[in-house]
Amino acid sequence: MAIAIVLILLVVGSVLFHFWSPWWITPLASNWSEMDDTLMITFVVTGVVFVAVNFFMAYAIYRFRYQEDRRAAYEPENKRLEWWLTGLTTIGVVVMLAPGLLVYGDFVHVHDDASVIEVMGKQWQWGYRFPGEDGVLGNSETQLISLDNPFGLDPNDPNAQDDVLVKSGELHIPINQPVQILLRSNDVLHDYYVPHFRAKMDAVPGLITSFWFTPTRLGRFDAACAEYCGIGHHTMHSMVVVDAKETYDTWLDEQPTFAESYASASVVSDDPLVQKGKAVAEEAGCMGCHSIDGSPGAGPTWKGLFGKQESMVDGSTVTVDKEYLIEAIVDPNAKVVEGFSPIMPAGSFSDEELEAVIAYTISLSKEDKDAGAGGEAEDESNGDQAGKQVAESQGCFGCHSIDGTQSVGPTWKGLLGKTETLTDGSQVEVDEAYFKESIVDPNASVIEGYSPMMPAYELTEEQLDALVEFAKSISD
Repeated sequence: MAIAIVLILLVVGSVLFHFWSPWWITPLASNWSEMDDTLMITFVVTGVVFVAVNFFMAYAIYRFRYQEDRRAAYEPENKRLEWWLTGLTTIGVVVMLAPGLLVYGDFVHVHDDASVIEVMGKQWQWGYRFPGEDGVLGNSETQLISLDNPFGLDPNDPNAQDDVLVKSGELHIPINQPVQILLRSNDVLHDYYVPHFRAKMDAVPGLITSFWFTPTRLGRFDAACAEYCGIGHHTMHSMVVVDAKETYDTWLDEQPTFAESYASASVVSDDPLVQKGKAVAEEAGCMGCHSIDGSPGAGPTWKGLFGKQESMVDGSTVTVDKEYLIEAIVDPNAKVVEGFSPIMPAGSFSDEELEAVIAYTISLSKEDKDAGAGGEAEDESNGDQAGKQVAESQGCFGCHSIDGTQSVGPTWKGLLGKTETLTDGSQVEVDEAYFKESIVDPNASVIEGYSPMMPAYELTEEQLDALVEFAKSISD
């Protein structure tokens, strides 16, 4: 009897919690309300079955409870009951599946007026390609993919020259304009997922998958990889920004074309050893974890690495010289840079290949120092570089961007001096004191729109001051 009552209370409580729950479907920002309708149909069907089965169990527990003067009847089969269960189950499955199949058919059947955007997945980032003024995407081939040509475009194809390439991790699209997404993968299985659009599709190596949607709300919306794709899967997020048509056109005009990107990326040192090092690094997949443009990755960036002072996880400090680079390749977990995980496998290179890779790494650092002869890079070399090194060693750029793009935490670009609203409704000016407090006690005052998930860092006053100076240089 008690078990029957508990079952009934659990069912009633579950149903009430469903209607009173604060967790509902993510607000819709596209035309796919049919997705929500099919989900609600599934909720209704499974909810009715859940209530009916548990109520029947409660009834059976009470009705057929043990009594001394009663014995159980032996009835191994009941054809009538089996037909009823088979029929009701069939109806329930059809009611759940049929609407979903219809909606999915529409989801992959592209709207006639849709503009085309290609999304390229790569461990662990998203890249985007738009057709140029000719309105046609150029030919692409898997064998043409390289560090200089991440989309694998054919340099000899006239239609590819004006294709617009976006590698910033932020996709802009115009509002109320149907968009077809073509999905490709550079390496392993990924899944492009934008919850607010109800848009989700696998990016499969060697195949091109596709879906379409029409954005209906202005704003910024999270995009993530919904298929586990390796150690850096959690960092593979992006933003979809829905703009007014004029804003979108302005943004698109500012993006480089394939001809411009390929010409600049193809400029490598004339030194044959550097060129060989670049080829060896590409072939070995080093760029999957180490960027060459300063952007964060699963491992330290190679840009500006040579000659840099790095803090290790054991608290020691190492100057990145030739000997250290060799050790970091052949025995990578002997000395691990602070802020990174000991996940790198030992490299198997010949002495000649090691020399070439190190020469290529040195060339990237040399370019970075040469660029510091003027402009922003010079400002970094005058003191801000120390703060950048601390931020890199602590893994700050895994959650905070420095170029204004949306991430897990607030961007550092323009942050100092800005007035922010906190989760408790109060406002605070991001000055040096608040910036330091947000590092040593990050959850004391959380900026609205972000989760209290940042761990507290134990840094010296010198390290904190260096971070402040670096943040100032970005804000200025």
